[in-house]
Amino acid sequence: MVVAAVLCLCAAFVTAAQAVWSLTRPPTVDYVRQVLRAVAPTQLAAAVMLAAGAVVSLSAKPPMSTVVLIVCVAGAVGTVAAGCWQSAKAVLRDEQHRSAKAAAGCGGACATCTLSCG
Repeated sequence: MVVAAVLCLCAAFVTAAQAVWSLTRPPTVDYVRQVLRAVAPTQLAAAVMLAAGAVVSLSAKPPMSTVVLIVCVAGAVGTVAAGCWQSAKAVLRDEQHRSAKAAAGCGGACATCTLSCG
């Protein structure tokens, strides 16, 4: 159980470091970086879950520590997966909105389209 706890602590540290790295980078137009930046808060939440699971597995008795560790790891993986899915959907929706504006030729201003048609 000690090995699993140490691995969870290492995973928590790496996940938190990647989230902080993504948040400290300036915003960009690259879709991959946008998704990574949007997923950073869920990565921080997953890092907290992994760290909590590791601490409990180090301090509790074996049957309970195993269950808590499994639940924390599953929760962290599920949280990051859901965050990736939601962030990718949001970035895709934003890009579709931008491309629809560009295709309409209005330049992004509603007044331009209204005044040019009238």
